[in-house]
Amino acid sequence: MSEAEYAFQRFFDDHHADLSRLAYLVTGDSQAADDLAADAFVEVWRYWERVQAAQSPVAYARGIVTNLARQWIKRQSRERAGLLRLGLLRRERGESDTPAILDVRAALRRLPLRRRECVILRYAFDVPEREVATILGISVGAVKSHTSRGATQLSEYLRGMPLTTGGHHG
Repeated sequence: MSEAEYAFQRFFDDHHADLSRLAYLVTGDSQAADDLAADAFVEVWRYWERVQAAQSPVAYARGIVTNLARQWIKRQSRERAGLLRLGLLRRERGESDTPAILDVRAALRRLPLRRRECVILRYAFDVPEREVATILGISVGAVKSHTSRGATQLSEYLRGMPLTTGGHHG
């Protein structure tokens, strides 16, 4: 095994679980998260020299994951809209309006994508604002704004919902 392959293997071992979790929190789909994490590591390996030279290789990889997740969400939205137009999928009413169990992931999915990404990176991964800005390609001020608004919106979604323990495990 070459030195580059060994370094990549260590990077994979150290960060695969977190990058998969990031993809899951952004998309809400565990199958897609696994696929997106795998695709991200293909990209990381393709640009391995650039990744290693980055100020924060993990931030670089997180950026790849969030970009791939964003593309996946857009693709899902287009596919769903097409199925609705063709009458092959019916829109369920009231399904998400009356949740029986507090589900933070469902509340996160209700956030606009950029806010969701900022909230997840800041609070679930404890990534500093400057690094979030680098990952998402936005300013630190935008990170602060999206994080603040996202946290407020998340809090509003969760306020008044009954807290139950046990039960649902997604």
